[in-house]
Parts: sequence; C-alpha cells; structure tokens
Amino acid sequence: MKEDFLHYVWRFTCFDVTRLQTTVGEPIVLLRCGDYLQLEGPDFFNAHLQIGTQKWVGNVEIHLRSSDWYAHHHERDSRYDNVILHVVWEHDCPVFRKDNSELPVLELKGIVAPDLIRNYEKLMARKEGLYCAHSLPQLPQQLIAFWLEKLYIERLEHKAAIILDLLAVYQNDWEAVLFIVLAKNFGLNSNGDAFAALAQSISFSIFRKEILEVHLVEALLLGQAGLIPEHPLDTYTVELQSWYDYLKVKYHLQPPEITVRFFKLRPDNFPTIRLAQLAMLYHQRKQLFQSVWEAQSIPDFYTLFGVSTSPYWETHYQLDKSSRKRSKRVSEAFIQLLIINALVPIRFAYAQFLGRPDAEAQMGLLHLIPPEQNGIVQKFKLWGISAQDALQSQAILQLKQQYCDRKQCLNCAIGVELLKRKL
Repeated sequence: MKEDFLHYVWRFTCFDVTRLQTTVGEPIVLLRCGDYLQLEGPDFFNAHLQIGTQKWVGNVEIHLRSSDWYAHHHERDSRYDNVILHVVWEHDCPVFRKDNSELPVLELKGIVAPDLIRNYEKLMARKEGLYCAHSLPQLPQQLIAFWLEKLYIERLEHKAAIILDLLAVYQNDWEAVLFIVLAKNFGLNSNGDAFAALAQSISFSIFRKEILEVHLVEALLLGQAGLIPEHPLDTYTVELQSWYDYLKVKYHLQPPEITVRFFKLRPDNFPTIRLAQLAMLYHQRKQLFQSVWEAQSIPDFYTLFGVSTSPYWETHYQLDKSSRKRSKRVSEAFIQLLIINALVPIRFAYAQFLGRPDAEAQMGLLHLIPPEQNGIVQKFKLWGISAQDALQSQAILQLKQQYCDRKQCLNCAIGVELLKRKL
C-alpha cells in the first residue's frame, strides 16, 4: 500500500460515503474533496466538509498511518496549520494542533471496497516490463487514442517550456534559440548535449557574421567541438585549423568542456558530418527561423533542410581520413526527426509567445510522419499499443518515461481504467 493509492481513493471518492466518520465517531459529510495540486504542503487544498454539525473549509492531508504526521515533521510546518481532516489508512496515534485540539481523523481501512484493493495490488505487483502489460489489449482503442493525444500535448508543452526558458536567457532572440535547439538535435542522443553546449559557446551574433563563408562556419563548429586534429595532414584540415585559430583570437572564444562521441554511430551520423551539414544549412538559409515558422507542409521542411555538405565531406567522414565519394545530403528520415523533436516544439513555443498557441496545427504535422522506430515503441507494440504515426510514438515515449518508469499508474488514464475493472 502506498500513499498515492490513498490519494486516488480520496480524489475519486472510492469508498462508501454513507459510512464516513471520524475515529471518535463524529459523522463526516464530504461536500468537496479539494484540489489535488501535487505541490509542497497538504495533499488536497480547499476541501469542504461537515464534521458533526460544523462546516469546515480547509486542507486535507493523507498518510498511511496517523503517526506519519510526526514522522514527516508536519507539526513544525505552518503550511499544515489549516488542515481540517487527516485521512489515513490506519489510525495508530492522535495528532494535535498547536492549540492542543485533536485533529479529526478519517480511517479508510474498512470503507474501501476489497475489489479495488485487489485490483490495485495486481496492477502494482512486480512483473517483467509494464505492470499493466497483460491487460493493455483489453482496453478500448478510443481510450488509448485519447490518452495518447493528451500525453503528446503534455510532452509538447514541456518541450516548449524549456524553449521559452532558453528564450528568456537569450533576450527573445529566436534565431539564437533555434540554433541551440537545432544543434542539439543534429547531435542526436549520443552528442545532443555536447552539440547544445557547443552552440551556446558561440554567440549567435558572431556565428551570423561568418555564415557567408561555409568554411569559416565549419571552422567555428569543428574547432569549438575539438574535432580539428592538432597536427593536420591534408590541405583542407590545415586551412580549417588556421581559420579556427584566427576566429578563436578574433572573438575570444573558449571551447566548451565537452566530449564528442563517434562510438557506435553509423558514419552518416558522425559528429563531423552532422556539424558540416549544420554549417551548410546556415550558410544557405540566412533567415532560418522565419522560414521554419512559415513552412506549411512536410515537403516544405524537406526543401528547407535538404542540404548537403561542402565538397570536402563527399570524400571524408573524418578530417584527414579520406573515403569513397558519397553524397552527405540530409535525408528525409533525419528531417522527420528534426520536425518531431525540434521544429514542431519551437513553432509551438513561438505560437505561445505570440499568444496564440496552436497545438492542433502542430499535431497535424506529426500525423503525417511515420512512427519512430525504437526499442520503447517496439515493446509497446508487443504489449498491444501500436503507434500509428509520430504523434503516437512521441506519446508512448512520454507514457514510458513520465508514468511507467516513475510508477505513476494512478495518474495514468490506463491505470485508472484498469482499477475500475477486474484484472
């Protein structure tokens, strides 16, 4: 038994309301259970109760045992002074207010239906994979679709909040923010954080000055990433080192303390190639943020981001190491990842900034992109939830990371539904 189950029981009044009384026998009439804000302080705010003949408005605190009040030191915390009812599973000791009056206690043990307790225990029993995996195929598809859409909006809002925080740091410079967000996503999972730190190590006003010459942009990015060899061999690498040394002195650049990884990456995802593509993108698209905002369709994004690299990289994956000639053009599959993880979130954040959030418009774009293929999405498919598009694959990631991994079953629409039926 955990407190979050008791929160669920109180929030959804999963008990016999005709049998409510305090541990000293005073009848309780529940008028309003209160607001479950999940903030510091009492569990439910602004509850409305009648205890005996007296009506009360205040807060409700929930514990497994009454003694937890003292174990959590609530008697020392003024935020708990307005608690009007202590709801517990088991009452094991009295709790007193500062005026020495005893805090009314409702003991839930004995008034919660046994079927609900059994469902909860089965749902939370330790299993391989998801707690509810064996029950997922039994759920209505309409419920799954509704919950996935809500999860995606939750994920999108979280990403937008991070972008808006970044915007405040960069004084509303959307081009600078887009540069950081794109850099992170060009780095993928392996180098995303390193690329974001790299982008933040270069003032975008400096970066903007050098985009007229693609080799100078490459020198900036590769040099700050620490990817230019100390003792270069071929002509272009020697030139890159010379250009970077010049830019480093000119702009007083400090390379970030990052480690850029090649390990386990396919050659097309090598950090050198992704940075070369990013350099060409900014060389060719001078007002990139405006173009991102004005794009109307998936093909528009393919056109906007479908750039190649400078000629050197057609025969190289790394500096000083030649390879067979091959185009290093940004693929449509990679652009789809940019749309999912960078472009839709930044467009949504910009719409919020303008005061006209348009989640539906952004969601429409993701309905047109195939679902991502990764281990989490594949496992959910085996368990009975198959993503139909990129929106649903993003929602599945949100479900796994924010609910399943954190055992937030009682805040999940799937968990709540399963509690209502026999598992």
